[in-house]
Amino acid sequence: MSLAPQELENNASKYASDAIKLDSQGARGMAIASYQRAIDSLVKLIHLYPDNKLNKVYTDRCRAYENRIKALQMTRGVDIEPAVDPNATPAEQKASLEKKKDEDDFDDLIMKEKPDVSWKEVVGLDDAKSALRESIVYPTQRSDLFPLGWPRGILLYGPPGCGKTILAAATANEIEGYFIVVDAASMMSKWLGEAEKNVSKVFKMARGYAEREHKPVILFIDEIDSLLGNRNSEVGGEVRTKNQFLTEMDGINGKGKDIQLYVIGATNKPWSLDWPFLRRFQKRVYVPLPTLEAREKLFDLYTHPLKKDDKVKSTDLAKIFDGYSASDIKDICQSAQLMIVNELFSAPDYHEPVAGETPSQPRDLTSNDFKEMMARRKPSVSMDMIRAYYKWSEQFRAL
Repeated sequence: MSLAPQELENNASKYASDAIKLDSQGARGMAIASYQRAIDSLVKLIHLYPDNKLNKVYTDRCRAYENRIKALQMTRGVDIEPAVDPNATPAEQKASLEKKKDEDDFDDLIMKEKPDVSWKEVVGLDDAKSALRESIVYPTQRSDLFPLGWPRGILLYGPPGCGKTILAAATANEIEGYFIVVDAASMMSKWLGEAEKNVSKVFKMARGYAEREHKPVILFIDEIDSLLGNRNSEVGGEVRTKNQFLTEMDGINGKGKDIQLYVIGATNKPWSLDWPFLRRFQKRVYVPLPTLEAREKLFDLYTHPLKKDDKVKSTDLAKIFDGYSASDIKDICQSAQLMIVNELFSAPDYHEPVAGETPSQPRDLTSNDFKEMMARRKPSVSMDMIRAYYKWSEQFRAL
């Protein structure tokens, strides 16, 4: 079933907005991925609706995003990748060049940066924050207080759009370490027959940063169920990939090394993971839909830059948008703003401002605008999904 043009455009707008924010924070790799998703949505829109009058605008946007991706790719890695030391031995120079080649081989799947995301930007999710502090932040600051060691594998699971990625990024920022992001779905789909080798490469790269530079490293594997999930008919390569992952995790967890390397896996489908993989994640943390208090803070955050009527209160919006995820709430605010901007452009008396003329402005947002958005946009997470998460948590949650 094809997506409606408005939904595709909204997806592209959301990805582009995320990319611009990440770009401004210096998270180059994550920005590149979001720019590319925006391009993919717009290209699909152009192909599905070739007669759309806005296709020229969409094409221009794609070109602008592509140019930005190229600019970011030119600057990626300069603060992390060391040049080959001319004073090094030939063997050391060769090892350095091989390391660079390994990383370049799948550079589009790996993003390395220190994210500019603080705990303040993570609204609610106190259980998840506490688990990440106990498992990563405190051992990094005072390893001497943990004679029995500490968890190296953390699984974040829950509905989409509730903050799993931003939790991992904020943790990496807190410990001032490297943040290596792997898109497991891309690795499995793009590197058919190569996934096993690339799992080994990713862990080797992460260990290299942790051991060589004596800095903590968080390896964040998004959509980890794509890499480790159940399949009705597994082929040999998929079995070997899973076994390689287990071997790498055992190397982190069981060798008694004081290496500051942590693996955070994120999934929307925890029930697709087999028990041998779950066992490698000593902490299994549910990242739920936002509470009433968290929804109020999210509406404060996303409506702050918007012009709105004095009667629009975040407390009231939080109550009526029960069941909506954090990303749903952002989309609601964005869509409400798009609606009143569209009204401005569609007004019969609207015209482009001439030199010296004050441009027309959209009207203030009202409570009815948000209620209209609620009628148009249903929650992305169903109650059946929530029940499934609670049922799984009763058996496997580990804080």
